[in-house]
Amino acid sequence: MQKIEIIELDPQNEAQKLAFKQINYDWIEKYFKVEKGDLASLEDPEKYFLATGGAILLARRGEEYLGTSALKSMGDNAYELCKMGVSEAARGLGIGRIIGEAAIEKAKELGAKRVYLETNSSLTPALTLYTKLGFVRIENFTSPYERADVAMEVWL
Repeated sequence: MQKIEIIELDPQNEAQKLAFKQINYDWIEKYFKVEKGDLASLEDPEKYFLATGGAILLARRGEEYLGTSALKSMGDNAYELCKMGVSEAARGLGIGRIIGEAAIEKAKELGAKRVYLETNSSLTPALTLYTKLGFVRIENFTSPYERADVAMEVWL
């Protein structure tokens, strides 16, 4: 079996951009509903993530893209883990852990002291994963997403 590698999105690589869009769209569609903010960021990841000082990571095995994560700068040495998805074919392979760890490491490289995320309480496996990655729940947050009823953060 080929090794899984983590790469940063090359904005000139259409296959990578399509993989980022499709994996995240499918993930959101499967577990929630795709909202307006999702569509904008998936259509133009350079504007929403890269141009803000963030990063997009892809988990790849050979030429197959298995998962993605996106970091967006929140200012004050903080990044939001905005998009994280695993392809249907790769579920159960530990890609979520791999891409989550890679996102935290990338945030550290970018100078982050804190990584923040929003999710939904119905995603028990995701909540378990985030807890294993060091995230803890925070209270009293507002979100642009209807689906977000849990906010978590990890201090680096």
